Amino acid sequence: MVSLATTSRTPALKATPALPLSKMRTASSPVPILKTSKPAPAVGSKRKMSDADLTLSPSSSQEDDVEDTQPTKKKARVQFDREVKMHEDTSSETSLAVVREEVRGAIHRHVAMSESEGYDRIKGIFTADPKEQGDDALLAYDMPTHTCLKNHLLGLLSHVASLDRSCSGLVNAIISSEWVGRDESYVKLYIRFLGNLAAAQNSYLGSVLKMLVSNMTIVPRGVGRLPGYAVVSASEIHTRVHMALRHVLRLIPAGSGALSPILSAQFPSDADPASANITYTRNLIQMIAYAPELQSDIFGLITEKLVKIDVQIQVDMEDFEDEVGDDLLHEANEEDDEDDDVSVASGDSEEDDTKAAKKIKENISKVDGMIDLLFEYFSVPFANGSLTDKENALDLLLSNFKSIILPTYRSRHSQFLLFHFSQMSPALVDRFAATFIQHIFNKLQSAIIRQSSAAYLASFVARGAHIAPEVVRDVFDLLLTHLDSLRVDYEKTCRGPDLRRYGPFYSTAQAILYIFCFRWRELTTAAAEGDTPDQVDELEPNQIAFPPNVKEFLHKCIYSRLNPLKVCSPAIVAEFARITHHFQFLYVYPLLETNKRIRITAFRSISTLADPRFSHVGREIHAGDNGGYQLDAYFPFDPYQLPRSRRWLEGDYVEWRGIPGLDDADDSDSGAEGSDDESDGEDVTETDEE
Repeated sequence: MVSLATTSRTPALKATPALPLSKMRTASSPVPILKTSKPAPAVGSKRKMSDADLTLSPSSSQEDDVEDTQPTKKKARVQFDREVKMHEDTSSETSLAVVREEVRGAIHRHVAMSESEGYDRIKGIFTADPKEQGDDALLAYDMPTHTCLKNHLLGLLSHVASLDRSCSGLVNAIISSEWVGRDESYVKLYIRFLGNLAAAQNSYLGSVLKMLVSNMTIVPRGVGRLPGYAVVSASEIHTRVHMALRHVLRLIPAGSGALSPILSAQFPSDADPASANITYTRNLIQMIAYAPELQSDIFGLITEKLVKIDVQIQVDMEDFEDEVGDDLLHEANEEDDEDDDVSVASGDSEEDDTKAAKKIKENISKVDGMIDLLFEYFSVPFANGSLTDKENALDLLLSNFKSIILPTYRSRHSQFLLFHFSQMSPALVDRFAATFIQHIFNKLQSAIIRQSSAAYLASFVARGAHIAPEVVRDVFDLLLTHLDSLRVDYEKTCRGPDLRRYGPFYSTAQAILYIFCFRWRELTTAAAEGDTPDQVDELEPNQIAFPPNVKEFLHKCIYSRLNPLKVCSPAIVAEFARITHHFQFLYVYPLLETNKRIRITAFRSISTLADPRFSHVGREIHAGDNGGYQLDAYFPFDPYQLPRSRRWLEGDYVEWRGIPGLDDADDSDSGAEGSDDESDGEDVTETDEE
């Protein structure tokens, strides 16, 4: 679980500097925010509510606020219906001075004398449901008018210092009241009240932040549609919520620490529709512009939730046949951006789908939409930023990758942010590859992390279309040298293949085999001399040659007592054997036949050795009826299939290319996913490892 209350913040990519605060007066004499000394906008002009409207101004008076906050078509951002009548009856309204005194007296009598009649009346004004009409809406008084609400809120603003814990009922009523659907003048006044309340009474800060964050997901039906007011769209409601959050955080910079755990707690649940996750993710990312100190926390939270859903998809899809699972990916509804704020998610048209299939498709939509927003956000610094901006962005991605994604075995899509952006320049390629190499070589790392790093590095080098041939050869040589070093260390005590004891050796060997299957063209001596992959394809099989050290190290490792071809994934081994035999480079088929007759027994589960926080990267699986234990063929950068976000990865892949003279079809993407050549055989040899 990622802690959001972290003390170490990753530098913001393009942080918006906080604006200087104006001088604040005492909480008992709050300074009005609304300004009245502004020229009226021209008739017909549209004006966007912004933070400038909330700037503290010593010259303003609360009486002026009352006049300035009357509903008016000129100041409304939304388009008012001319036939809509506002809740106004100014002839019967009590003056602001009288209301202010009424509020003061009611609070005083409630706190000092436990007399709550006036206090309850004020509370009832804010608990009244504005959607209800008639005498039944309130028991003791009529439905409050627009001006009544504002006058009482102004009165409370004047005495916000008196709203201590004994007034929590009234304060919670105000915090829970309908405000996002009212006119702009009331919204500005309400935001002022929230800011002054949180600054004067710190005990209410959490309630204020929780209420605001709860409005950052999909907008429930009916919200923003109050009788007598123009309809307020979902996007405008979210704009108002961000304005309020920005204002509170400017008044209380330390509020970010209280906000982090609230953001995590308010994240949509598993049962919520995809639109809820996508909308909430979008609003979290938008917060970074005015709260850059939360950048690391926000992306850590999004990554954690994204990986959790991503893993659940892979687990659920195991209940389906491979073909059905692929169909579910292709059939997942691609939500339109304009529909993200709709409260009811689409996807009910597939009446014949099982409940499980619908759940998978809903989760696919969640991952697709959330990761698409992350691609969009990070594309800005990587495309237009300086080298420092790019490195800061990569640092942020790498931090979340190492702590959340790398230890997770079944993550299928979350890692593609790094796959895409790390290929933006050779320097970023080197940094990403170096991260894995450090983990592979570090004996202090857990076996699970070392094996996972080998799988990621192999998949990155094999699949990355923008990775230079020189980098492919350098990484391959580095892994080959490391493999030979492990062989020398392990072979002294080895009595036969043992995944439990020699996991780093087998994960490194499988990484080498996988890279060879995809990038053998770049590993040839012709490529080292400058030939392109297309030119290598034009050579005859007997003209294909590899550097001497490649054959030497591979031969020693393959025919060692560690016997990696018995433990590595049979599909990858089969493809490796086919390619090397075609080029007369290595001939391993006799060894494969021998391996069919070897049964490995007396293994303990790798889970007994693994860090319990991590899933099984190098898990042991039964190879058909042989009873042997192999590494799973997990390579995390296999083709990306999510419908919306895959547009970001166009041109990033090295697709599987058939081998000239060996394959009839050159464009199949079967890769190392060929058939398992290990058929049933007679068990004539047993190795007992304990």
